[in-house]
Amino acid sequence: MKKLIKFLTSRIFIFGFSIAVQAAALVLGIAFLSKYDYYIYIGFSLLSAVTLVYIVSKRENPIYKLAWTLPIALFPLLGWAIYLLAGRESLPKQKRKRARRIYEQTYGLAPQDPAPLQQICRERPDIGRQVSYLVNTARLPVYDQTETEYLSPGEVFFERLCQELEKAQHFIFMEYFILEEGRMWDTILEILACKAAAGVEVKLMYDDFGCLFTLPGSYAKKLRSMGIEVHVFNAFRPSLDAFMNYRDHRKITVIDGSVGFTGGNNLADEYINAYAKHGHWKDSSLLLKGKAVWNLSVLFLQMWQFYRNENMDYDRYRPTKPSKSDGYVLPFGDSPLDSELVGEMAYMNMIQNAKRYVSITTPYLILDNEMITALRIAAQSGVKIQIVTPAIADKWYVHMVTRYNYSALVEAGVEIYEYTGGFIHAKTIVCDDEIAIVGTQNFDFRSFYLHFECGALLYHTQSVAQVREDHQKVIARSEQISLKNCHSRHWTTRVLQACLNLFSPLL
Repeated sequence: MKKLIKFLTSRIFIFGFSIAVQAAALVLGIAFLSKYDYYIYIGFSLLSAVTLVYIVSKRENPIYKLAWTLPIALFPLLGWAIYLLAGRESLPKQKRKRARRIYEQTYGLAPQDPAPLQQICRERPDIGRQVSYLVNTARLPVYDQTETEYLSPGEVFFERLCQELEKAQHFIFMEYFILEEGRMWDTILEILACKAAAGVEVKLMYDDFGCLFTLPGSYAKKLRSMGIEVHVFNAFRPSLDAFMNYRDHRKITVIDGSVGFTGGNNLADEYINAYAKHGHWKDSSLLLKGKAVWNLSVLFLQMWQFYRNENMDYDRYRPTKPSKSDGYVLPFGDSPLDSELVGEMAYMNMIQNAKRYVSITTPYLILDNEMITALRIAAQSGVKIQIVTPAIADKWYVHMVTRYNYSALVEAGVEIYEYTGGFIHAKTIVCDDEIAIVGTQNFDFRSFYLHFECGALLYHTQSVAQVREDHQKVIARSEQISLKNCHSRHWTTRVLQACLNLFSPLL
């Protein structure tokens, strides 16, 4: 009985029940109106037509627009109502203006030192153009005087993270999509609580939707009682538009301004293989020491200021410890609040400029036409393209669309591998032994269009070789997908994949 009461009062049940009630009310209301009032039906149809014109005129990817025009055109009343709830911009206009104002006010806090960028452009003009794109669109500079270390799998990241957290003397910033009580987070939380008690400034942000199934709604109060400052991104509310709200998918830790982490790892036990959720969990992160950590601090503080809605003294968090140079590093962020697809374009630039090979790991492969075309052209031009995805799915419908995209790529000569050991969550790309990105951004619509994301572009750092070596080990534990594999799936599976693919931007 206690278990039943606990379940009925849980956020999961409240969320599911509320969504079901709202969806039922929506469907019944529309059915009632369309059955008993012809003029109301005509009115809603006109609204649907206006909405279609609005969607088509927006500056968005055509495939993303198609995913909404189909249900609205086929089911005018229901399609229009769902778009009104889930398809429009889910952040209020006033908050969007506040976020943009913060970005504009803080861009000047990280000016570009001309020397590193000029040196890259002299050495490799093509890579210089890729770096310049990120500098100009993400509004953050590229640095030398930064050391990097590639950390994989999650157990290695966890060990190094705890070591560096123990050394904190002034402040700790942490921003993550998922937290879950268990061995990993409990260990980290104990360190944070001890540091806060010792006078270290500890600021934490986590995404409430990401933690919907892992943390109670009152968890922030518990953290504040330990002396930890907390903000919850997009606090949970049981409404239909919750599915399409922007999400903070970033993973950032900054320690005393001079040590930083980013990458794919969240703070939950499956990420360190404390238990087997989908077989062996393969993930990756990046440790940075030196000047480039400032970019991660700026990204964190921008989001923090958005929630505090007050001016902050950014300069007190600048790096203080010098570091030797290890190539060039550009930590960057991507936001759904502007018209720039920073992450997708950074990936695409690498693919289009590759001379010998491009190697990619991603848990999802849900691509727009531009990315598919870039990969096909590169492969048909003689560049070796290797992509590793999981053999074990965490979301069956997303995995089906991922596999749907295989055949178009394999036909062009792209090598697709599925990691048979379990679930590969790493979001990495490496090219020609020279340039790589380690970050939080998947190769899918949600990451490219709807999430706050981050990553680090690496050029001639020791970590580039580490990423490449790790990819080769992963491929050795993976099964290559042939065109025969793609075509041998049952026709019902192929039909379902094609139908799901029509709505892939909404998955």
